[in-house]
Amino acid sequence: MNKFNEISLEIQAAIINQIYLPGDLLPSENELSKKHEVSRETIRKALSLLLENGYIQKQQGKGSIVLDIKRFDFPISGLTSYKELQTAQHINSQTIVSSNIKMNLPSSLAERLRLPESTQVIYIERQRKVDGEVVILDKDYLLTSVISDMPNKAAQDSLYSYIENELGLVISYAQKEIIVELATSEDQRLMNLYDDTHVVVVRSDVYLEDTTLFQYTESRHRLDRFRFVDFARRKNPNEPK
Repeated sequence: MNKFNEISLEIQAAIINQIYLPGDLLPSENELSKKHEVSRETIRKALSLLLENGYIQKQQGKGSIVLDIKRFDFPISGLTSYKELQTAQHINSQTIVSSNIKMNLPSSLAERLRLPESTQVIYIERQRKVDGEVVILDKDYLLTSVISDMPNKAAQDSLYSYIENELGLVISYAQKEIIVELATSEDQRLMNLYDDTHVVVVRSDVYLEDTTLFQYTESRHRLDRFRFVDFARRKNPNEPK
């Protein structure tokens, strides 16, 4: 095994065993070079492996920052609010409501949803901070024909809790699309992406029990912190339909 591989695995084990904690700075290339009695080039190769595998993040002027390797599970199927996930998985999170306004549906969304451009919506934009860093940007468009108002307090806490418990509506199903896209200038401005060039985007058209469309949501996620999971069961092709 190459020396840089050995060093990479040794540092990886130290991160897994919490000798280095999330947010810690690794020793400098110089210090690691002396410790392992190798060249700085070998250390750079070891750090590159750790970077590629999601254990560290390089930040100019600081060095190598240890990442939280625990990724939170976001189910692909099912409709679960962020608040419910936060509670279930004990996520240390804070929500910042950066926008809560009434507006016309943007033309691109009107075309996607097959609605008139004059359709009125409440636009809610929320930054999700996890352990002090904004790693999710949520953008929600609520049709005012169904939901006439959304208090800031409810937007900060849980849209779905307010819709179900205060308005008495039954949220039933969604059509979802999950894609990796280039990060936009808005993503770079509103999220802590560092050198990331892409984000995971989850787009959902959400419907009530009576099949009324009431929400379009776009959730933009930093790549390193989340994984999307589902349970799949294979259907025997020979079983009668």
